[in-house]
Amino acid sequence: MSGEQLSSAEPAQRQVRVQLVTQQEDIALPDSTGPILVPTALRRYALSTLVNNLLSTEKPVPFEFLINGTFLRTSIDEYLTDNGISAETTLEIEYVRALIPPLHIASFQHDDWVSATDVLSSTSPAASWASGATFSKGQERILSGSYDGLLRVWNMSSEIIATSPVASDGGHTSSIKAAKFVSPNQIVSAGLDRTVRLWKYTEDADFTGKISAQLELYGHKAAIESLAVHAPSNRLLTGSADHTVGFWSTKKADAPAAPESSLPNTGRTSKRRKLNTTVSAPQRGPLALLSAHTGPVSAAIFDGKDSTVGYSASWDHSLRTWDLVTSALVDTRTTSHSLLSLVHIPEHNLLAAGTSARHITLIDPRASATTVAAMTLRGHTNAVVSLARDPSSTYGLISGSHDGTCRIWDIRSTKNDKEGVVGESVYSIARKSLEEEGKADSKRVGGEGVKVFSVCWDQTVGIVSAGEDKRIQINRGEGVLSSN
Repeated sequence: MSGEQLSSAEPAQRQVRVQLVTQQEDIALPDSTGPILVPTALRRYALSTLVNNLLSTEKPVPFEFLINGTFLRTSIDEYLTDNGISAETTLEIEYVRALIPPLHIASFQHDDWVSATDVLSSTSPAASWASGATFSKGQERILSGSYDGLLRVWNMSSEIIATSPVASDGGHTSSIKAAKFVSPNQIVSAGLDRTVRLWKYTEDADFTGKISAQLELYGHKAAIESLAVHAPSNRLLTGSADHTVGFWSTKKADAPAAPESSLPNTGRTSKRRKLNTTVSAPQRGPLALLSAHTGPVSAAIFDGKDSTVGYSASWDHSLRTWDLVTSALVDTRTTSHSLLSLVHIPEHNLLAAGTSARHITLIDPRASATTVAAMTLRGHTNAVVSLARDPSSTYGLISGSHDGTCRIWDIRSTKNDKEGVVGESVYSIARKSLEEEGKADSKRVGGEGVKVFSVCWDQTVGIVSAGEDKRIQINRGEGVLSSN
C-alpha cells in the first residue's frame, strides 16, 4: 500500500513518512517494509486499519500506537505540532495490541469494611521467595484484613478457608489496616492496635487452613497504617500515625526485646486491656524506629532493587529516603499535598505517591533530579490511598481511591500542558456493588459507602481491590496494558 494510494482523495493534505515497528514478533511486518508516506490527519483507527492491511489479517486486530514512548491520542499532525517536529522527518511509530478491559470476575462478601488485601499465587512475590513451593491452578489464595480485626484466607471459589483468632484468643484487638503474605506459610498484619503480628499459616489435605499466632511486635505508639515485606532479608517496614517508620525483623532471634512501655499488660492499662493479659506469642521490639516526619506516616516501602534503602510518605507532604543499615535519613522531597500511598518503579527511577489532592505525583528520588514532580496523573475525584504495580509491564500502575474506583495508568500515556507532564488513566474500575444496588446509588458524593482502601495486582489472579462496601472485588488483569 503506497502513500499515494492513501492520500489520493486529499492531494493537498500534509504527509509524513512513518516507519511502523513492533516488539511483538507474531504481529511484526516483514523486514522489507520500509517507510510509508501517510497523511498527517491519520489517527489511531486509520493507522490500525493500515497495519491490518499490511499484515493481511483475516480478522482485524485493534492496535495502539506509541511515538517516542508516548501513546498517540491525537492525529499525527497534532502530535507533530505539539512536539515541534517537522513533517519532513521519518517518524518511527511503534504498534502494540490494543488493551483488554479489566472485566469483573468475582466479589467476596465480608461482614465489615475490608481494609487490606493480598494474593498468594505461583506468580506472587511471597511464592517466588519460597523454595520448593508449588502451586497449581485453583490453589491460589486471597488474604483480607478487615475492620472487624480478623484476617481471612479465601480460595478462588469465594470460600473462607481460614480465619485468624479473635482478640480474646490472641488476635488483633482493633481494626486491621495492612496485611500481606510473607511466604506460603507465613502472614503478617498490623493495625489500629499499634501491633505488628506474624502468623503461621497451614493447610490440611482437604484445603482447610489455620492461622496461628507466631510473633507479636511492639514499639509504635499509635495506629499502624501501612506494611511492607522484604522476605529474603526477613525484614518489615511500617508507617504509623505516631510519625515514625518502623523497621522490624520477622525472626524472633534477631529482634530485640519489646519496649516495656509498649506492651499491653504494663504501664497505664485500661480495664479492657487488663482483661486480656494472655501472652499467645513471643513479644519483640523494632530494630529501629525512624523519626523525622512531622505528621502521620501513611506509607513505608523498600526500594525495589536495594532492600537496604527505604522510602516513606507522610501527611506532612514529604517523601523521605532512608538508609536502613544506619537508620540515617538520606533525602527529603517536599510536595504540595499530603501523601497517602507509595509505590516504587525502579526501572524508570520513579516513586509514585497518591495524594489527598486526588492525583498521583511521580517523583524522581535521585539526588540529580532537578524537580520534585516528574509527572502528575489526574482523574480521581477523591484521595488516592492505595497503589500497586502492573506485574506484566514496567509502565503500569493501579490506584485505589476514596472516590470508589480503581484506575489503571500507563505512564507512557501522557501529554504536556502548563502543569508539566500529565497523564490520564487508561481504565476506571467501578465497584460492582454499585451496579447491583442500582444506578441511582452510583452518584454518591466522593464515593461514600464504596471507598476503595486497598488494591493489589497479581499476574495470575488479576486486580484485587477491597473497600467500604465490605467486599473484595476481582477484575481481569491480564492484557489490560501492553507489556514492555
